[in-house]
Amino acid sequence: MNDIDVSIVIPAYQAAATIGACIEGVRTQRYPQSRREIIVVDDGSRDATAEIARSYAGVTVISQPNAGAAAARNRGWREAKGTWVAFLDSDCVPSRNWLTALLDAVSPKPDGAPPLLGAAGKTLGLDSAGSEAAQFADLIGSLDAERYLSHPRWPFAPSCNLMYRRAALAACEGFDERFVTYEACDLHTRLRETDPGAFAYVARAVVWHRHRSSWQAYWKQQVAYGVGYAQFTRRHGSDVRWSLNAEMRAWCDTAALGVRAALGGTHRTPNERLVHRGQFVKSLAQRVGFDSAYWSKVERNRWSV
Repeated sequence: MNDIDVSIVIPAYQAAATIGACIEGVRTQRYPQSRREIIVVDDGSRDATAEIARSYAGVTVISQPNAGAAAARNRGWREAKGTWVAFLDSDCVPSRNWLTALLDAVSPKPDGAPPLLGAAGKTLGLDSAGSEAAQFADLIGSLDAERYLSHPRWPFAPSCNLMYRRAALAACEGFDERFVTYEACDLHTRLRETDPGAFAYVARAVVWHRHRSSWQAYWKQQVAYGVGYAQFTRRHGSDVRWSLNAEMRAWCDTAALGVRAALGGTHRTPNERLVHRGQFVKSLAQRVGFDSAYWSKVERNRWSV
């Protein structure tokens, strides 16, 4: 009989500065230690990520050549013993009731409904003061799972605060490792096609996330998001239509955001001006990333098989 209820999988790359706090947050969960396990997958880090993780008793550390977050998460859940697999990013710190809240939400119901597919919690910014980029991410709710899960066609939850049944992950073979980003949306889409279980949003399952601390880092992240969305569009091309007209409209929308940001305005609050600047940076970076991938012959061939 398996005594492990949940496996916490933490993919980590160049995370020496944050992995310790993340592990400490998991180790101090109120959920019984004997019924959970912690798995850190070091994705080819060149810093001390793996050494720091191994310094904690009871933490399983798996090292692999750098293959990306999707591959690291797959490696983790495949090694997991738990009925449930909870994903947490290495730059996150969970609240002490995080696991309990998630597992309470997916506990069997007396009405005979199918078991839940999974659950996701609320993610808030950590140490955002002093960084405009991080404050902008807070202001727009950049990791707001409740908002993402309300999407009428493509609901999903960010993978920094997310839990699925291990059996469901195995049935669909987990994350598609071809994705640079957007692998969580693709996974949730495929899971919903094959699993009848509902998916819960749990506001009490709080995780604090360190947003990108500079505009340069934020730009790089958003370019990657644009690449991932282009890949998602290629992967689900029969349902996600794109054309030159759509491309032109997207660039016009970005230009409008740029004009709004440039005009400023003394009647606006500092937060409003920050949001307007940040939305332009976000939109422009994502357009650059999207175009670099969507119109690429290499990417077109990658998703044609």
